[in-house]
Amino acid sequence: MFTAVHALLLAGLMLWPVGHGRAHPAAPDTTGLQFLGFRAGAPLDELSLQLQSLGGGRLRCRRSRVDPRINECRGLLPDKVQGTKIDVWVSAIDSMAGVITLSGVVALDRLDFWRRALLDRYGDVGTKVQGSQSMLQWVRRGRMLRLTWRREASGRVASVSLVDGHVLDDWGRARRVSRTR
Repeated sequence: MFTAVHALLLAGLMLWPVGHGRAHPAAPDTTGLQFLGFRAGAPLDELSLQLQSLGGGRLRCRRSRVDPRINECRGLLPDKVQGTKIDVWVSAIDSMAGVITLSGVVALDRLDFWRRALLDRYGDVGTKVQGSQSMLQWVRRGRMLRLTWRREASGRVASVSLVDGHVLDDWGRARRVSRTR
């Protein structure tokens, strides 16, 4: 089960620097990092409406037993072109998305569409490869968007992760303050 602790560990790993490749400067991003209308830092209500507008159901959320400010949310997004579903996971702090992951088995043409759309919007950052996994990553104004993909027996698995460093930093600061009291 994907817990808040897993989400925070995943976010930390996503923000870890990965090698030095030849990157090309991207055009200035004036819209904020987003994918399919999902953006890290968004309120849960906005994300639930976005999921519904794309033909998915509502986000189903459970409050963490460890920290009541954390909600772990799940949803499914239908891929009408492929006839499959994309899993949507959200870890929210005080109802603001800290980490969002959209993941599923995708056809090569769908992955190419996702890659091209992100590269066109945010600029060429150069593909990083670690073992069988490839990824593209953009970081802007304390937020990160990462597209990863790899081949598995079930097909090509792709995921897009969005992380809002401000939401995570605020949560970390609040936890430190509450521990010192």
